[in-house]
Amino acid sequence: MVRFETNRPLSGMGHERYASVDDVVGDRPVDDAARRLFATGQVDLVHIYSNMITVELARGATSQGLAEVIEGMFTYYVPGVVPPTDEELIAGL
Repeated sequence: MVRFETNRPLSGMGHERYASVDDVVGDRPVDDAARRLFATGQVDLVHIYSNMITVELARGATSQGLAEVIEGMFTYYVPGVVPPTDEELIAGL
């Protein structure tokens, strides 16, 4: 098992448990996190409570790369992506 702590709540005050990717049916941040973690093939179970993500690793798997999966959920500007200008942001209102 491995546990990650985020700097924002993902589930509010509710517990969310996913025993497989088939349990992921919504589009909330908790669902997105579970879906991304299962996609690595390293995870058998995901439990999220507020800002704590607990992962049961698949047999023989390691936690390598899982932190980056979670961090990637909230990374909007990566190398090569140009942030919008103030004018573009205002025009989108």
